[in-house]
Amino acid sequence: MTLGMRLDGELEQFKRDGVYKRLNYLESPQATRVKMQGRGEVVILSSNNYLGLCNAPEVVGAGHRALDAFGAGTGSVRFICGTFTIHRELEAALAQFVGCESSLTYVSCWNANEGLCPTLLGEQDIVISDQLNHASIIDSIRLAKAVTKCQAAVYKHADMGDLEQTLKRARDAPLKLIFTDGVFSMEGDIARLPDIVALARQYGAVVAVDDSHATGVLGKTGRGTAEHYGMLGEVDIITSTLGKALGGAAGGFTAGPAALADYLTQRSRPQLFSNALPPTVAGSALGAVRHVERHPELVRRLHENASYFRGQLIALGFKPLPGETPIIPVILGETAQAIQMSELLLDQGVFVTGFGHPVVPQGHARVRCQLSAAHTREDLDFALQAFKRVGTRLGLI
Repeated sequence: MTLGMRLDGELEQFKRDGVYKRLNYLESPQATRVKMQGRGEVVILSSNNYLGLCNAPEVVGAGHRALDAFGAGTGSVRFICGTFTIHRELEAALAQFVGCESSLTYVSCWNANEGLCPTLLGEQDIVISDQLNHASIIDSIRLAKAVTKCQAAVYKHADMGDLEQTLKRARDAPLKLIFTDGVFSMEGDIARLPDIVALARQYGAVVAVDDSHATGVLGKTGRGTAEHYGMLGEVDIITSTLGKALGGAAGGFTAGPAALADYLTQRSRPQLFSNALPPTVAGSALGAVRHVERHPELVRRLHENASYFRGQLIALGFKPLPGETPIIPVILGETAQAIQMSELLLDQGVFVTGFGHPVVPQGHARVRCQLSAAHTREDLDFALQAFKRVGTRLGLI
């Protein structure tokens, strides 16, 4: 059997199971309403563009200026000649924004996470992970176990009793790293950060938070999970993305004490062997940070839109998972049903992605709605009417 024959067989099985995902091509910039190839205009409820900055003139203009000043690419990795002044300016702004001493950018938050655990942890150390952490954290831990032979443990999602028992068992480990998402992307819930930090202090552990779905989203001014809890400056390590609320282009970063960025620069393999962020991406991300700092009302509008949409879904008879973030999952059960609902909503002019196994646990397939500060009330009401029609057709309400 050739490789092509094997893969063709697998893909046909995906189609029979109703889990095959078809790509949709956009013909206009990321916004609340976009032109989708073959479908015309649709309302987007599946984007990480939480603050509507992907196509904001100030953000795009900052990218243009960086492109003109520094060119299309860096042509080198950071430690040779690939670090431009725009990178250092962005890193200083990001560190200040999330309440840390310093930060280091990567080409994605996946790379930032991937570079953290294998670089920091040794054979006698342990990393302790929430059960529902993002795949990038899981793969970072797998890589660290393979490379450094460190120990790893998983605690039940948001279960502080289980976390404490794990810390007690790991009492003798020289470095105990608790790694958690700030906002869990499939559930839309927020990590119990005050409890996690308290346990870390009690047992001499270090806390790392992946704030990808919280940066620009949580807190009064969008500074993330720590600000949401009034804990800016109290988290040891924060990783996050530039590819969601902060302009949506690409890139990620790790923030923490000054020595951390320096150490990762010396030893983190995704940093050592990858080109730096393209200057235009660094410029647009810096423009996005400055824009959020000047316009905290965007964050307030995002929260208002999320609250309205969640309340209206409940009024229609749907049962979204409880929460206070702009991620609003509607649980359906089986993967095929989630894919079907997603396709029917798209026929109604609303793009919402269906997620099933292995992205979420078996039997917990869902459509995941993501709200933006840029959504108008007209956008949201249009989407809600589509949910009503499709939900009635499928017998969900």
